[in-house]
Amino acid sequence: MSSDIPRVTPPREQASAGEVIDFVKTYAKQETVGPLKGAGRWIAMGAAGAICLGLGLSLLLLGLLRLLQSEVSDIADGRLSWLPYLIVLVVCVLLLGLAVMQINKTFLNKEDR
Repeated sequence: MSSDIPRVTPPREQASAGEVIDFVKTYAKQETVGPLKGAGRWIAMGAAGAICLGLGLSLLLLGLLRLLQSEVSDIADGRLSWLPYLIVLVVCVLLLGLAVMQINKTFLNKEDR
């Protein structure tokens, strides 16, 4: 019968203080370094994209200004010489508004699954 056989329980191992400290350090690195690497890549890609987009749009807006200054010079002489600048400013504000509207708050708060 199985009730006649004494049960042997394995001895319980106690972790030393040094092992506990090592476990805590390893856990802290795992929970901080990994997400920070991911955040660093995300920020680096975002910064590179922002720089490229900023330079490209600056050149595009400068080109639009030069185009308007040369093509509308007959109309915008004298008192209306500020008109090309106003048009470029309005286009710039519209592009900025469009870019800000594309920021999705749920994407920024997304957790890794």
